[in-house]
This record gives sequence, C-alpha cells and structure tokens, in this order.
Amino acid sequence: MTVSVKISILQNLALLFMIVSCGHAQELSPPKIVEPQTMNSVYEEIKTPYKYGVVMKHPDTSKMIDSPTIFRKHNTWYMTYIIFDGKGYETWIAESKNLLEWTDNRKILSFTEGTWDGNQKAGYMSLVNTKWGGDYSPASHDGKYWMTYLGGKSSGYEAGTLKTGLAYSKFSSTIDDWQTETHPILSPEDDDARWYDNKTIYKSLVIEDKENHTGYPFVMYYNAKGDTAHYESIAMAVSKDMKEWKRYGDKPVISKGAGICGDAQIARYRDLYIMFYFGAFWKPGAFERFACSYDLIHWTDWEGQDLVSSTEDYDRQYAHKPWVIKWNDTVYHFYNAVGSEGRVIALATSKPLKKNGM
Repeated sequence: MTVSVKISILQNLALLFMIVSCGHAQELSPPKIVEPQTMNSVYEEIKTPYKYGVVMKHPDTSKMIDSPTIFRKHNTWYMTYIIFDGKGYETWIAESKNLLEWTDNRKILSFTEGTWDGNQKAGYMSLVNTKWGGDYSPASHDGKYWMTYLGGKSSGYEAGTLKTGLAYSKFSSTIDDWQTETHPILSPEDDDARWYDNKTIYKSLVIEDKENHTGYPFVMYYNAKGDTAHYESIAMAVSKDMKEWKRYGDKPVISKGAGICGDAQIARYRDLYIMFYFGAFWKPGAFERFACSYDLIHWTDWEGQDLVSSTEDYDRQYAHKPWVIKWNDTVYHFYNAVGSEGRVIALATSKPLKKNGM
C-alpha cells in the first residue's frame, strides 16, 4: 500500500470519526431549559385572576359536563365537551358569538352497540391553531377535520380499558356529520405500549408540528396509567397521516410520579410552546398548571402558583382540565369546575368581565 493511499484512508477515517462524534454530540447535547425569568414572563402573560363564573352546565345536575375544547370557524366560536350520564361519555358541541354565552347544544358522538367504543366516546377537536392570540381555527388534513376521543366498551365513569379513537368530518354546512374509525389508534394493548400507558389511556390532544421538531407532522399528547405506574402522566405519540400512530420516547414528558398530570393543551407563544395542563392529588385538590418548551419534547415545569385553583363554591372541590385562549387582548381560561353546581364548565379571565357581555 502506497503512502498516499494510507494517508487517504486515514483522512477518511478521521472524517468519519468527526461525523460520528458530531452526531453523538448533537444527540447527547442537553435540552434547552426555559429560564426562570422567561417562565415568570409567561405566567404574567397567561394568568387569569378573575373568576367569571359558570358558562356551561346541564339542567340535570346528576349529569356531568367535562373537558372543553374551544375553536373558531366561520366567525363562530365552538366548544366541544363531553357529558357523563351514568352509562358513559358522549360528545356534544355548542356555539357562541362572545365566548361567554353558549347555545345550540347538540350531540356529535353517541353511544353505539357491539363496538369497541360502544359506551365511551369522549371527543377532543384536533389540529386547532396553536398560535397564542391567533384565529384558533381547526386545520383540515386529507380533506377532513379530525377529532380524537377516549373510547371504551365498559359502562361507568372511565370504566374498563380505555383507548384512543379517531373521528372525522367534512365540516360542510354543519359539524354534526362525524364518523369514527372501526378500531383504536392508540391502545394499552399495543406492541409498543410503555410502562406508563399499558393500563389505560385518557384524554388526547393532536396538534401540527409545523417546525418538524419530532420529524413527524402530527403530535399527540395524552395522559395515561401503566400497570406499574398507578398515576397519570402526559406522554407523546407521533404520526405521518393521522391514522397510524406510534409512541415517542420511552418516558412521559410531564409526570409527578403520583396523582394526576393530564389534559394537555399547547399554545405557541413567541419562540416558546406553552403546555397548559392540570394537576391533582400530588398536592391537595385539582388545579391548573403549565410548562414551557422550545422543541415540544423537553418541558420546563412552572414552579410558581397555580393558574386556577379552588376559590369559589362552584369549584370548591376541583378546578381542572384547561382550555386557554387569548382573544382581543383578554385571556379566557375555560376549565372544569366541580362544586355546588355539580360538574360544570367555568371561566376565569385576565380582565374582569361583566355577565351578559363585556
């Protein structure tokens, strides 16, 4: 072997070593932590110290209303929510012009017979614009609008093995024509189920990853329990087409190792992502929290005071399950309140608002 050939081989080996080393350096580089001063500024932006009151309740207080999702289309605000009537969850929708008064309530996901999701269909609108202060419109994909839902066949409150289902709509003149896939898209029984989600899966949220942080266009955040993790954590799944999903990572992104962390909502604020979520039972009660991230994957948890907690008769037991938007310079924090009026949907805001209008 000539000297020139040896030199060429050594140069190529050195280049390969540099490439591999750089790849490992990038892979092993620590995630960027959101600085305390930035977390404080986010808190000042999103805080809602004024309790407006109850905005949605069922005339029959034995029926429980849960889990609001707010979005806007055709200059109308929509709220999807779920009702538990003793048998299981069904999904409803209401309309509003001012975010305060909600009418035209109707059912969009109903009980069925003989299906894997016959007694539980708790739906959550997908692909809602995450821009903080944006238009909050839902995006379509493949000519359809999408919704994931908590599904199961057992009767009772969050009973049996719960899985994630998928529904879709053409969203033409009405938004009542929802159809469901015949099988779950995420299940505790999947081959890639993890220790933290191989028992049951609860609420899910699907957003677009427009910055391609995960390498997939669609990202799901969901809360779940495992057979060895008897607590709820928030984890991630990803998809290329909305129909086929796989877990992302080998551990939850938000967890306290006790109680509940659940019901994530994502907002894009400047160069940050904000995750609104609720906590419960790792300290007394149920309460609203948030975390921040630069990449949708690594999250810095807020250590300060709760965004919303129990202060009124109507939320004296629980104040939890957030959906938060900014509209016309006012932050609206919708949440599930449990107290003197049963299980209802209440509202806290960044500015004091008057009943029957601003």
